[in-house]
Amino acid sequence: MLFKRVKPLDQILATAEKKSLVRQLGPFQLTMLGIGAIIGTGIFVLTAEAGQKAGPGMMVSFIIAAVVCGLAALAYAELASMVPVAGSAYTYTYGVMGEGLAWVVGWALVLEYTIAASTVCVGWAGYFNGLLASRGLGLPMFLRVGPLDGGGFNLFACLIGLVITGLLVVGTSKSAKVNAVLVLVKVIALTVFIVIALPRVEDANFEPFTPNGWGSPMGGIGVLGAAASIFFAYVGFDAISTAAEETKNPNRNIPIGLLGALGVCTIYYLLVSYGAIGAVGAQPVVAPDGSAIQPGTPAMAAACRASEALVCSKEALAHAVRLLDHPWWGNFIGAAASLALPSVILTMTYGQTRIFFTMARDGLLPSSLAKIHPRYHTPHVITLITGAFVSLFGALFPVGALADVTNSGTLFAFMMVALGVLILRVKQPQRPRSFRTPIAWVVCPLAILGCLLLFLNLSKITMIVFFGWAAVGLVVYYLYGYRKSHLANGTEPA
Repeated sequence: MLFKRVKPLDQILATAEKKSLVRQLGPFQLTMLGIGAIIGTGIFVLTAEAGQKAGPGMMVSFIIAAVVCGLAALAYAELASMVPVAGSAYTYTYGVMGEGLAWVVGWALVLEYTIAASTVCVGWAGYFNGLLASRGLGLPMFLRVGPLDGGGFNLFACLIGLVITGLLVVGTSKSAKVNAVLVLVKVIALTVFIVIALPRVEDANFEPFTPNGWGSPMGGIGVLGAAASIFFAYVGFDAISTAAEETKNPNRNIPIGLLGALGVCTIYYLLVSYGAIGAVGAQPVVAPDGSAIQPGTPAMAAACRASEALVCSKEALAHAVRLLDHPWWGNFIGAAASLALPSVILTMTYGQTRIFFTMARDGLLPSSLAKIHPRYHTPHVITLITGAFVSLFGALFPVGALADVTNSGTLFAFMMVALGVLILRVKQPQRPRSFRTPIAWVVCPLAILGCLLLFLNLSKITMIVFFGWAAVGLVVYYLYGYRKSHLANGTEPA
């Protein structure tokens, strides 16, 4: 059942032309969109989470995650250039493996984009609260973090989600221009951190290198557990593919944006993580019995009370620079993150709305969700709904738990994309490909295995959330989408 109703790629392209978005994004804007999505909470905040899981070994975690993402990016580039329409992995799966599995992928992408946007809201709030606290203006703890972090309602995480939602309703082109400026701010902040931290690196801070070992399946700890979490730091690149329908000359510009953004960000990540570990240390805090503590838990919040450890900080890079006796530059990095991290929320929320837009256009969700605003030319209904959930999740849950849930949906979608490339190579070898994944029969299987390895190293609770969410999605599909599908009923929109 899941593999029936394959929507031909030519029909997907024709459907998009009937009810399409305006092509207004060039290669520079796409690359900035990708960098804006990638450089964000992953490096500014999850450095602390990765340190708690892997200690200095998180440098290896960054490399593992980058390699897996690079392999997946090569597969994404081929499909995005072949099918330059909105929808990302959902659309590709629909055209290759069938409607049912496409729905599962689209449903999983809710975990990637909506929860990712919430994760960044929490990360941004950590930096903004730290900046206010440095000036004696901090909020009470109840309003600074969610319940699992020892608070009640993360006020600023909620507010920033609502502000970004309003910006996205106004228009994509305006959002992309704002994003380009914010990307520059983030790159400057990371460069400042590297210049300050690298000269202070000490070899002793790298010992022991892997205090929690390499990890184990469903353990969520160790080098592989950290890689499964830090994978979040790279996943924004595929948001570029969701912008394919709004891209000028997508066959050329989508691959440039995908691979260019991933390459730039990987270099920065390795330099920043090396500087953070070597300059201030990244050893995990442990329970009284010496066992590892999962980040994002009440036990972690208790262990970190009054601690100056990097792994306890909600504003890791700014905190590290302050520990190096540069309070002014620490505040600068905090201000830069506070100013620039919203670009990641923007990109992730943008990606989610475009996926929902495409699913509604296919009849799998109510068509009212695909309404285009008469003035702003954006899918405003689904943007407002998505933004409301982004804000709510950000207000209630900790950054680490949200990031891991995000990664579960992302890793599943990436596996489907890599598999889709191989299936199309067999079924439609003559279809034009302006970008071809090099040595696809090596790259794509490695991408699948890499994603599966990281998926299995997520925590047990994350696995439960993922499969529970998938089960709910199947119920929704069979109650609505299966019956209302335009493909099944021959009711493609005119």
